[in-house]
Amino acid sequence: MIKKQSIWALTLFSLILILSVYYITLPTEFEPKDEVKAKTTIKEVEKNEALETLKIENDDNKKKKKKELQEILNKEDSTKEEKNNAYEELKALNIIKSKEEEIEIKLKDKYNTESYAEIEDDKVKVVLSKNEHDEKLASEIMDFVQECFDKKMYITVKFIKE
Repeated sequence: MIKKQSIWALTLFSLILILSVYYITLPTEFEPKDEVKAKTTIKEVEKNEALETLKIENDDNKKKKKKELQEILNKEDSTKEEKNNAYEELKALNIIKSKEEEIEIKLKDKYNTESYAEIEDDKVKVVLSKNEHDEKLASEIMDFVQECFDKKMYITVKFIKE
């Protein structure tokens, strides 16, 4: 008599074999059909690369700071005051991160462009991927970003060509 475990093992092996054959014979749809499509993809990667680099650097800096603050919170020899300060800074970092993401989303919705926002104290740095570089647009973006804050912020706008 065949055991249930043997039947299950044989069934799973058969399923894996069938899926493997299916996967191997599956046509690759991810390859560009012509050179124009390939060039477009490469251009899109290049234009967003600068913004992605800025975002990654900002995230890394924030992660390092969070790690330092969490170490202070987890230390047994930290005073209550140090722990309270670390907790408040951690809370502020989370608020800043969400505000940066909110600004990026709002700019994408209103101006249909990729952007990067960084907040440090009372300064906001905005980088946009846009071909237009006029003062009127920069001023409009500054006003738009200022509306996201209750207090007066020092806002800089930088354009990166698409």
